[in-house]
Amino acid sequence: MLLFGMDFRVRSAMRSGREALRKDPSNNHERVMKLHSTPTQQYQTVTAYDDDGVEFNAVRHTDSLLVLPETAPVAWPVDSFDSLNEAHFEHIASFAPDVVILGTGPRQRFVHPKLTGALTSQRVGIECMDNRAACRTYNILMAEGRKVALALIFERGAGNSTQDITKDIN
Repeated sequence: MLLFGMDFRVRSAMRSGREALRKDPSNNHERVMKLHSTPTQQYQTVTAYDDDGVEFNAVRHTDSLLVLPETAPVAWPVDSFDSLNEAHFEHIASFAPDVVILGTGPRQRFVHPKLTGALTSQRVGIECMDNRAACRTYNILMAEGRKVALALIFERGAGNSTQDITKDIN
């Protein structure tokens, strides 16, 4: 499972701490690092993800879901990418996001524009990417204060092996 989010802030704090220690002439080689909380702690933040699920604020989810920064994750009744229909995107549009990040599973796939009409008619952008990239992008946009909706598809029983993906490509 890949963890992220904290490491950038920790690396940044470590870098800042080292610089402060170098500049402080009264430093007696005492290593103290002060960490600051970030304003994103009140929001739904992706804290971990893998091919089988995602964690928001350290709570694991393994089914397809929708989440916005200020809204707890809600179940999204999508069994597979191929089962997407217009009603799924109308449901997302009801949350009135500024932009939608669609995680299409273990590999990037693109939805047909006719399915996303409910979003485009409201001038809501939609970006399709694999689930891992979608999680990273969501955290960045959420930290910028954007009203971003993250829709993730976790297919059940489809098998996410390389062999299955190769079969889909050919």
